Amino acid sequence: MKKAEIKLTIELDDNNVPDSITWESSDGENKEALPAKALFLALWDHHYKNSLRIDLWTKDMPLDEMKRFFYETLQTMGDTFVRASGDDPVAKAVIGDLRDYCDHFAEKMEVTQKQN
Repeated sequence: MKKAEIKLTIELDDNNVPDSITWESSDGENKEALPAKALFLALWDHHYKNSLRIDLWTKDMPLDEMKRFFYETLQTMGDTFVRASGDDPVAKAVIGDLRDYCDHFAEKMEVTQKQN
């Protein structure tokens, strides 16, 4: 059985606000810690049937990048749900609604450039 480890390192200021976030993977090509400005981590607790989350961002994370991060995370969640649900017809229908919302979000947050 193959195992991989993902390591997150968070440096906090005196008020416990993240100054820096770095991550590294034992399975990756790059063997040094890489910087990140924000992270969303969600885990499913099978026993309690709920999600456990960690949402962190550094104090110097620009708002325009945070908007883009949220947009891309929403899009990725849709992609993941499509893969996880297989051919479920209800899931396929709902994904269309999520894509529509992502388009609306991107427009309101001015995350993507408008097509002419």
